[in-house]
Amino acid sequence: MLPRYHTVKQTGEHEITIQKSRFIAHLNRVETEHEAQEFIQTIKKQHWNASHNCSAYLIGEHDHIQKANDDGEPSGTAGVPILEVLKKRNLKDTVVVVTRYFGGIKLGAGGLIRAYGKATSEGLDAVGIVTRKLTQIIHAKFDYTWLGKIEKELRASDYKIKEIHYLDTVEVETYVDEAHVQTFMEWMVELTNGQCTLEQGEILYLEEEYTRH
Repeated sequence: MLPRYHTVKQTGEHEITIQKSRFIAHLNRVETEHEAQEFIQTIKKQHWNASHNCSAYLIGEHDHIQKANDDGEPSGTAGVPILEVLKKRNLKDTVVVVTRYFGGIKLGAGGLIRAYGKATSEGLDAVGIVTRKLTQIIHAKFDYTWLGKIEKELRASDYKIKEIHYLDTVEVETYVDEAHVQTFMEWMVELTNGQCTLEQGEILYLEEEYTRH
């Protein structure tokens, strides 16, 4: 499992118009090639009367599955530009279909490459990108007298609280980067003067909004 990677935030779409042609970018997160192909076929059925439904996807930790389809546009002018945007943004497990409704003005090879790239890039900006960080859930149990101090310290730190359980004692579940687990546990012991019980829980991804700089 990768320590962190970027992917599209959610399923969504975004439309732009270039020289009277409509370009609609449809974006989705997928984990298998089968899911990617299903998404592409769904869009093709929805836009069966479009001039073209061009697509590309990148799947796997090391992008071992990647495909581009021009769907009738001149070779290399649609699917590849879409795929190149995904690579440039360092995205994984992402599929994009750009639907084109021809507006009567031919764009030429260079114009098509720019149009499909722009539709994809603007679609990603509109739908959003997230960073998925591999974390371990740390369960900390302690007496209620420590709750105010610990919650305040956690919320002021870079750690993210997953959940707080109010039982006989308080249990706080926190997302902790795998590399920082030992540091976090030592910090919690110090905060409570050793009056807490710590357990390492499941390993899962924490999603955070990604902002381009």
